[in-house]
Amino acid sequence: MKTISALELKNRLNNGDELYILDVRESHEFAENNMGGVLLPLGKIAQLEIDDIEDWRNKEVIVHCRSGMRSMQACMILESAGFSDLSNLEGGIIAWDALPK
Repeated sequence: MKTISALELKNRLNNGDELYILDVRESHEFAENNMGGVLLPLGKIAQLEIDDIEDWRNKEVIVHCRSGMRSMQACMILESAGFSDLSNLEGGIIAWDALPK
């Protein structure tokens, strides 16, 4: 599993790179603040309820949560399920929100 910093992610998005953003927080957290990614809570990933992202298997997927711990677990599960290009957002959405706007 690779990691990506919030600044690197921001730069890549600003450059127009094709990235798939996966938010593994809970729906109430997503409703409060999100980066516009697809919401798929860690609990569903742990149960392998991943039909919503099945076509992402060979895409570059950036996984994030609040601080980086749940997303790290999600990356490990998804890797074992055959996803080939996963990166965990270091510091999660907390690091993302700390970037200058």
